[in-house]
Amino acid sequence: MSPRAPQKIRSGHIWEEVRRAWEAGETAASVARRYDVGLDNLWRRRAKEGWQRRPADAPPEPVEGWDRYAARKVEEFEAEREAVRELALDLVRVMQGGPIEEAPLWHMPFLYDWRARHLGPEVAAMDRERAQDHEWAQAFWDAEGRLRPLPQLDAALMRLFRQDWRRQVELPDGVAEAWP
Repeated sequence: MSPRAPQKIRSGHIWEEVRRAWEAGETAASVARRYDVGLDNLWRRRAKEGWQRRPADAPPEPVEGWDRYAARKVEEFEAEREAVRELALDLVRVMQGGPIEEAPLWHMPFLYDWRARHLGPEVAAMDRERAQDHEWAQAFWDAEGRLRPLPQLDAALMRLFRQDWRRQVELPDGVAEAWP
């Protein structure tokens, strides 16, 4: 009689990894080899525990697991929603005639454009008068005092505050120097 091979005992953690790998689509033989588990044992566990393969188009499970992933996504969503609400309040105040200097920098071109079109020439003239001491004023209004088109205003602001923009979008110094 030949000696019996020693029994392999694998931890629950290993079997969880085996299950994830098999359910993700890896072949049973490949998983058994990689985790050094018996192929028959893998099939028995699969049947006993009801393992199911994910559909081919199912997204892969995040490293932190679906619950932690969902919790992180909720936090990100709520933070973004709160930031958008704060911005909306700032924009409403300015659009109703409040001081434009309190607006977030990157939205100033839109606000000047909107106020000129909706609040009339008196407000537009007042805006120009209040802004004339700022370094960006010449880029916003032409020699006759007309506000330039919005795309030109946005581009001018990005050029004038290039380092601020690069920092905000996390573009390191020395890379993609043509932007903006």
